[in-house]
Parts: sequence; C-alpha cells; structure tokens
Amino acid sequence: MGTGTADARAALPPALTEVLAGYEEHLRSQRDLSEHTVRAYVTDVVGLLDHLARRGGEQPDHLDLAALRSWLAQGRTTGHSRATTARHAAAARSFTRWLHRAGHATEDVGLRLVSPRAHRTLPDVLAPDQARAVVESAAGAEEPIGLRDAVVLELLYASGIRVSELVGLDVDDVDRGRRVLRVLGKGRKERTVPYGLPAEKALDAWLTRGRPALAAADSGPALLLGARGRRLDAREARRTVHAAVAAAPGAPDIGPHGLRHSAATHVLEGGADLRSVQELLGHASLATTQIYTHVTVERLRAVHAQAHPRA
Repeated sequence: MGTGTADARAALPPALTEVLAGYEEHLRSQRDLSEHTVRAYVTDVVGLLDHLARRGGEQPDHLDLAALRSWLAQGRTTGHSRATTARHAAAARSFTRWLHRAGHATEDVGLRLVSPRAHRTLPDVLAPDQARAVVESAAGAEEPIGLRDAVVLELLYASGIRVSELVGLDVDDVDRGRRVLRVLGKGRKERTVPYGLPAEKALDAWLTRGRPALAAADSGPALLLGARGRRLDAREARRTVHAAVAAAPGAPDIGPHGLRHSAATHVLEGGADLRSVQELLGHASLATTQIYTHVTVERLRAVHAQAHPRA
C-alpha cells in the first residue's frame, strides 16, 4: 500500500476505519484472496471512503449512490481510463455488497451503480514458430540455472499456467507418470493441468541434475529454486521469459502472461473447445476465456486478407 493510501486511511473517521478493517478481514479470511488482490481491493476502497469523508460522510450508511457516482466521475476528470473506472466500480460494488450483508447498511447501494465497460484489448501472442524458438532457447543447457530456465519456459508454454502458479509448485505437485501438474490458482482453487513430452524431458534434467545442485537447507519442497537455493521468485521467472523472447526473431515483447496467452491461442487453433481451454487456464468465467476466440478470429482475418485473391 502506497504512502498516499496509508495517509488517507489514517485520516478516515473512526466508523469508516472500523468497517474498512472488517472488510479487509473478510477478504482475507472468508474470500481467501491473495495478498496482492486484497491490497488492490483495499486501496480502491480507501479512495472511495476518503472521497466520502471529504463530502462530509462519517458513517458507513452515509455511502449512497450519489457518492459512488461522484467518486467515479472525479476519477474520470483526473484522467482515469475506462479500465480503471470499471475496476473502481467493481471494487465499490464488492464493498457495498459486504456492507449490506454485514449489517452496516440497510441496502446495497452498489446494485444501481453503472460503469463503462473496459475495452478488451487483444493480447500479443507468439506465432507457433516463435513460441518454439522461445521455449527451446535454453535447450542443451547443462548448468543448474540453465536447466531451471528450460523448465520455466517449457512449463509456462506447455501448461498455460500463471507465473505465480508456476513458482508456487512443489515437487510433489508434479505427477510425472500422468504428466500433469496440481496447480493452486486464484481463490486457492485447485486444478489439474497437463504438460507434454518436451516439458517432461526438461523436468527430468532439472530434477536429476539441476535442482540437487542448488538445493539448500531452506529449499523446502519447492519445485523451482533460485541461485541461493530458495523458492524461485516470480520476478526472476519473468526475467527469464523476457530474455528468451528478446532473442526470438520478430517476437513481440511479452512476459509469462504472454506465453499463457500464446498457449491458449495455439490450443484453440489446434481444435480445442472453449470449455476445455477455460478449464486449462483456470478461468472462473467462460467470458474471460472468450477473448481468445477474438484472437484467433483476428489472426484468421489477417491471413485471409493476405492470402485470398478477393480479400
């Protein structure tokens, strides 16, 4: 939480400070969200309550639809994008829903809040030959770090998992006989994700020659390790991906999430149905997965425009 947010929180009236603390505890203990997600929600709600206090509101039930609309409008006048406004509206609705259910408000005023939809931008994806060049960039490495980097690249592209899910894997989360990973995703939801033979070969080399060379007393059960033997940090995994992508001719500048986008797009182009891709990626809503159909359609249109004689 930034200094500005911390200062704004400290200046809130006591009743608003109290409900904010209750909401934060609700996010952690009942919704079981990650610390990153909790911080994001709390930061947005601090901004909302700070706005309410500046309007003279000191109690939770002083938060009404006019205050919500005023807060969003103020953000737009200071340059907030449609995506940011949509995120703020979602945070506000989550908060007002909790206020009502927890008995701090007589009604859920956020139910009547309408906000602009964020523009869905199509993610950059690698072409199949670019993806091959990226994941094979560490092939043939013999030193422990190179063996680990090969596993990072192979597993991210093979499985489409998030980088946070990758670095969170333990050794016993890998079922090598069935070639599947047990992944703990958003909201601590567990899912099983398959991976292919190239990733299995990279895993074998890492587990037999790489990990033992880096393992230390505090390695614990972590599958992937950093140079000092501790669980691999997500930032290091991102640096690995960016370096590999930078070396691939013509590849767009993407990170681990770009490999995830690429994997989903290539699986769809290979004939997989949308529901299967939703399960693979761990999306709670099919609507989130549907952006990949737009990616494949745009690629199809580009091919058509280039190849069809009457395009």
